[in-house]
Amino acid sequence: MLKPKVVKRHFLFILFILLAFIGQNLFSQPVVGLDNWYNHETNTKTGKPFHYLWTDTELSGYSRWGEIFTGREAKIITVGKPDATVLSKINIYIIVDPDTTSENPSPNYIESEDIAFIKRWVESGGVLAVLANDGPNCEFTHLNKLMVQFGMTFNHVTLHPVTGNNFEMGASFNLPDHPLFKGVKKIYIKDVSDINISGTAKAILTEKGKVLMAENKFGKGYVFAIGDPWIYNEYIDHDRLPESFDNRKAAENLTDLLLSYVKQK
Repeated sequence: MLKPKVVKRHFLFILFILLAFIGQNLFSQPVVGLDNWYNHETNTKTGKPFHYLWTDTELSGYSRWGEIFTGREAKIITVGKPDATVLSKINIYIIVDPDTTSENPSPNYIESEDIAFIKRWVESGGVLAVLANDGPNCEFTHLNKLMVQFGMTFNHVTLHPVTGNNFEMGASFNLPDHPLFKGVKKIYIKDVSDINISGTAKAILTEKGKVLMAENKFGKGYVFAIGDPWIYNEYIDHDRLPESFDNRKAAENLTDLLLSYVKQK
């Protein structure tokens, strides 16, 4: 028979392990970092950063996408100049529309050292989402040096041009069987660049032989790519879009998809 002190020690050890397990699984919170370094536009009227940011509640912002993440108990933060230490503190890293010189006179380009630590971070389990833009509105030269590491490159083109309120010109339907399109019949994408894929990268959405969305399970991590900012406030709900478009549902699905690849650390 075990002595009382031995039993107590065993009980305390088991209790410690259980509490650690519960703490890790119930109280861990995915952290989603949205870049504001490569995309760093300033509103000329207010002097404040804007365009595709969590804090931008105008039609140009991502505040509504941020609410979807927080509604799923994720923490959203804005990422300034990234490095390996910064990335080690987040689970999902979102890069949107890196600046051209017409958007920012002194753009912060994705340099070789950035590529190295972003690639290592994804290999170790990081989730990277890249929402670029069409040809005239995105800096592709440096962005593609990063994306080629994951078997993807954006083309300097503009597909799905839309004239005025002719929203059907930007419609995509007959969507494939993919988690991103569960319960989704039609989405709206305006002015998008297509993607060349190679290696282990796979197409998610293809139209007329052009890849509009792609993904790659890379190392222990995951990469999602589309050549458009896509689900910013202007085109996530029906402020402007007709009711027939399911961008909100697609945004929710994308959020769930990214969170599903988050690895507990």
